Amino acid sequence: MRVFKFGGASVKDADGVKNVATVLKQTGHEQLVVVVSAMGKTTNALEQIVAFYLQQESELKTQMIDLHRYHFDIVDALFEHKQHPIYQKTQALFTDLQTTLDRNKSKQYDYIYDQVVSYGELISTTIISEYLADQGFANQWIDARELIKTDTTYRDATVDWERTQQTIRDKVDRNTLSVTQGFIASDANNFTTTLGREGSDYTAGIFAYCLGADSVSIWKDVPGVLNGDPRVFQNTKLLRQVSYSEAIELAFYGASVIHPKTIQPLQRKEIPLYVKSFLNPKADGTSVKKGQPLDPYIPCYIVKKNQILVSLSSLDFSFIVEDNISEIFKLFHQYHIKVDLIQNSAISFSVCLDDKFHHFEKVLSTLKAKFKVTYNTGVALYTIRHFTDQAITSLEKNKDILLKQITRETYQMVAKE
Repeated sequence: MRVFKFGGASVKDADGVKNVATVLKQTGHEQLVVVVSAMGKTTNALEQIVAFYLQQESELKTQMIDLHRYHFDIVDALFEHKQHPIYQKTQALFTDLQTTLDRNKSKQYDYIYDQVVSYGELISTTIISEYLADQGFANQWIDARELIKTDTTYRDATVDWERTQQTIRDKVDRNTLSVTQGFIASDANNFTTTLGREGSDYTAGIFAYCLGADSVSIWKDVPGVLNGDPRVFQNTKLLRQVSYSEAIELAFYGASVIHPKTIQPLQRKEIPLYVKSFLNPKADGTSVKKGQPLDPYIPCYIVKKNQILVSLSSLDFSFIVEDNISEIFKLFHQYHIKVDLIQNSAISFSVCLDDKFHHFEKVLSTLKAKFKVTYNTGVALYTIRHFTDQAITSLEKNKDILLKQITRETYQMVAKE
């Protein structure tokens, strides 16, 4: 039993969908679960639809038409006969999306987000499942919302592992090819939830854990895990081997190739993870397994943009101690703000924050009541795992550095973008 995951870049157009079939031909499709993301930039487009909907903007209709056209252009390129059931099935999903918007009574952004954005995965998997069937790959389309159960933390739900294991074991046929959605799930009342942005990798890990899979393969537009994002860093190199612990570290610091939560369920059952190129399916890519050394052992570069650097100091020059820090972190937790770096002295405390849910303004007003607050928005957090002096010197060149920190294996720097 294997699990494959194809991201949005791998199915952004008709050629990408056709390539999924090519990969399955080359790697085999028996006893396989295929997890698929929304096509191309569909999630971004649906996020914009949510924004237009809540602001009652006239652009909503145009955005819906553009998204409809984008998907039907792909359908037209994949299916020769216009009477194919895929046309009716895809249209039904767009009709459901419009109905969801029309009938919604909630004003809660996170709830609306999950109900709307989930259609990206539902549409992509419907198209791909039908195309694979047309190409001779008999398959079972599965609604992941019926299998992965979570709490009601919309946009970043926590998995109910006991219920999820039971439903996946009961409803997934291990002997066939199954196609399902990444990223989406549902709560106890069957309202749609999502597992966090880029959460499709995590979905693959959940299915692998619950099914006791032999392996997980994540198919990307890069050769595997590189020692830096090639869009940001020059002369990047392929990491042939990575351990679970190293992969968790890289993901935690912001490496975009693997979702931070993906590794945890896999390492519990020692299920190997492979990151491979969908453009070259026969290539080895990167293997992630227990205890294997980083190969090659070289500096790994990571950048997280659009961060917030906050520095707090006491109003009366008293020490910032455990009670203060506990209170600050409780506030961050309450508003789902992730802390990526911490540095403190006797009377000051600095943190680099990832405010993915845009709650910082609410937190800021509370902090200002108790502390002197200075902050910079739109900063970048750079990390080097297994740094060298040369790597640090190269990274710091021509940067306006606000804060830096060095531990045994990790160098971090916050700089203005």
